[in-house]
Amino acid sequence: METMDFVLQYPFGVLERDGFPYRGKWHSDFFHNSNPIVLELGCGKGEYTVGLARKFPGKNFIGIDIKGARMWTGACQARDEGLANVAFLRTDIELLTRFFAPGEVAEIWITFPDPQMKKVRKRLTGTRFLELYRNVMASDGVINLKTDSPFLYTYTKIMAEHNALDIHSCTSDLYGDGGDACSDILAIRTYYEQQWLDRGLTIKYISFSLPEGVELSEPEVDIEFDTYRSFSRGELQHADLREAAVKPKDLQR
Repeated sequence: METMDFVLQYPFGVLERDGFPYRGKWHSDFFHNSNPIVLELGCGKGEYTVGLARKFPGKNFIGIDIKGARMWTGACQARDEGLANVAFLRTDIELLTRFFAPGEVAEIWITFPDPQMKKVRKRLTGTRFLELYRNVMASDGVINLKTDSPFLYTYTKIMAEHNALDIHSCTSDLYGDGGDACSDILAIRTYYEQQWLDRGLTIKYISFSLPEGVELSEPEVDIEFDTYRSFSRGELQHADLREAAVKPKDLQR
């Protein structure tokens, strides 16, 4: 990947004194346009980053992941197809502010992350990470979550409602609902997503705005864990196909 000029590898971050050359200059110095910048966090093989870039040439897409071996697949696809609106950044998500200036990011996609059921501080849709995203996003930037986890979907929905965030779209069965919810942008399916669909899992999706100036707080609820995640992906239980139950109790922290 070192031979690809659109793949930037900083697995240990950047030195504060040196800085990152494209921070605040992604539009002018990297993409050479003013099109909106969209991030995919935890991009894995980069299937969603590349898929979105194909469908929306008027936007710039950056896939971010700490594991370079994963993004190799997407990087090769982008190179072979000559996609000029794609970049990959190998680094830790928690270091976003070192790579992007305030207001530089228009939209974020989070696709099938670890739900972190026992660790709210590591949850990519938790308020700790939302505050991080807000430091680099434009006013009213949009967050998209696509997940197979009933727990993470339910948590994110409750968190957005608790903080009075504007929810644009929300479904616990993306492909079952059809209609407007299953638009071209949502029809991009990763390899593992298709496997999960074939095994009977429903895919959940929620999109919401992240406005400036709103003080975020964690909802005090207890959400039923995804039982199937204690087993092999092939040993699904019917319990995971229903929306998780919610009980008034403090979240584990």
